[in-house]
Amino acid sequence: QLQASGGGLVQAGGSLRLSCAASGQTFSRPTIGWFRQAPGKEREFVAAFWRGGSNTFYAQSVKGRFTISGDNGKNTVYLTMNSLRPEDTAVYYCAASSSIILSNVRESRGYNSWGQGTQVTVSS
Repeated sequence: QLQASGGGLVQAGGSLRLSCAASGQTFSRPTIGWFRQAPGKEREFVAAFWRGGSNTFYAQSVKGRFTISGDNGKNTVYLTMNSLRPEDTAVYYCAASSSIILSNVRESRGYNSWGQGTQVTVSS
């Protein structure tokens, strides 16, 4: 089970840190992905923490502003979001997979366990 938290309301230029905590099951070197979905839009990839942190991936729209990191001892992956923009407003979801292949890391269909989502609202 994945639990996403840390969302909230922030002004443009501000920062938030989202957390994705895994409980009730263990993943073997999991890949954790963050996705977001704004009203009226499709879910899109944000960032991924590949195979327990051996590599990280970012969407072009967040590169240089967002950082994905992990704490294996706490089974938690974080998404630190800086320089937030109104267009970052969305519900953010974390997802996990122990078997995703590299070519699917940006695809939601590659993940088989999803958290409930946390709302991020950036005001202008």
